[in-house]
Amino acid sequence: MSQNRRHTRRAVLGALLAAVPIALGVSAGQSGAAEPVAERHHGPKPTVVLVHGAFADSSSWNGVIRELTRDGYPVVAAANPLRDLAADSAYVAGVAAAVKGPVLLAGHSYGGAVITNAARQAPNVAGLVYVAGFAPDTGESVLGISDKFPRTPLADAVRPQPIPGGVDIYIDRAAFRSVFAQDVHRGAAELMAITQRPMAGAAGGTPSGEPAWRTLPSWSVIARHDNALHPEAQRFFARRMAARETVELDASHAVMVSRPDAVTRLIEKAARSIA
Repeated sequence: MSQNRRHTRRAVLGALLAAVPIALGVSAGQSGAAEPVAERHHGPKPTVVLVHGAFADSSSWNGVIRELTRDGYPVVAAANPLRDLAADSAYVAGVAAAVKGPVLLAGHSYGGAVITNAARQAPNVAGLVYVAGFAPDTGESVLGISDKFPRTPLADAVRPQPIPGGVDIYIDRAAFRSVFAQDVHRGAAELMAITQRPMAGAAGGTPSGEPAWRTLPSWSVIARHDNALHPEAQRFFARRMAARETVELDASHAVMVSRPDAVTRLIEKAARSIA
């Protein structure tokens, strides 16, 4: 082979090798290849502990659970007792503390108040996601802080039910869909109304302790068409706790039921951030 031909082949080969890093998204002055997206995750995926609120149960998270488990996240759906904020928070803290490894707590509605307090009692909790959820400060109660914002249709739809030693609060079945889940299929909303878990009257008046959102990163989902917890209250919570990201959705209070895709995306973004 002539010397000129050898030089030509070497030049072509050199050009091809030089082009490889550029094709991979690395400038010619860098050493090594671009880091694959899958390798940017530095630890095990945190367990997502989902906490429902009043007038719901753990099945309200079913759509979110399907998507999280499909994407490889370990999930626990805690059965929030809905009896007393301090006791409910201690219970959820115990659920979280029993998990090996980091935990991301996600709370809906009253469940937001619960995770606000529970996270301070479980050292493995690394982040908080509020889904149309309360985020009280020290001394605030769910009922007390609700009174600071415009009245919602929920106020006229709740029905007290006397029980031994207190009162349980339900949403009137006839009003449930319009108040809680107006964007949920009618048949599903009717089932939710029948299976709703009541909140003890005392739970809404229990003062919150020191909030975990002061020391832990938080994320927020705001339901723009919420007829139970006013959207302005949700925006106030997100601003006050300096949420890392706030997503607003055209959805009812039952946003995790009607928009599980969008709720899951923010939960997974938060989970990647704390891993």
